[in-house]
Amino acid sequence: MAILPIVQWPDPRLSSAAGPADVDALQSVIADMFETMYAAKGRGLAGPQVGEMSRVFVMDCGWKDGEREPRAMLNPVIIAVERTPVVMEEGCLSIPGVLVPVSRPVAVTVQWTDDTGQIHMDDFDGFEARCIQHEMDHLAGMVTFDRIAPELRAELEGPYLDAVT
Repeated sequence: MAILPIVQWPDPRLSSAAGPADVDALQSVIADMFETMYAAKGRGLAGPQVGEMSRVFVMDCGWKDGEREPRAMLNPVIIAVERTPVVMEEGCLSIPGVLVPVSRPVAVTVQWTDDTGQIHMDDFDGFEARCIQHEMDHLAGMVTFDRIAPELRAELEGPYLDAVT
């Protein structure tokens, strides 16, 4: 396993939609993504964030507070959402140091293939639902800046871009 470099905004890969994931072709990448996510102190990491333009992400929302519960989702699809949105600040490993207030549904139902090729469908709420939606945004070529009003985006993105360029 290896720690992969995390792609930083405004790299164009973060604005590009990922293609279908192949379970067999991604086994070593998934292991590396988990290692990278834990090393970066993250709770989720999508393929495009490490230059893998496949519909795959890894997550472990509780590891900082207890036991590790790693989960890999390949070709995930949100089947249903709770209509009640909640605004929370979100951080992103690809936009370090910037917290963005993002409105998202509080619960989702997701179907995905795991890293063994098994198909699952389950309901998620709270932070897990938010993490899934955040990582799904990466698979669609979106970052947190894409979820906010243009004025707030300019206010948050400007200083970040000044610092990284």
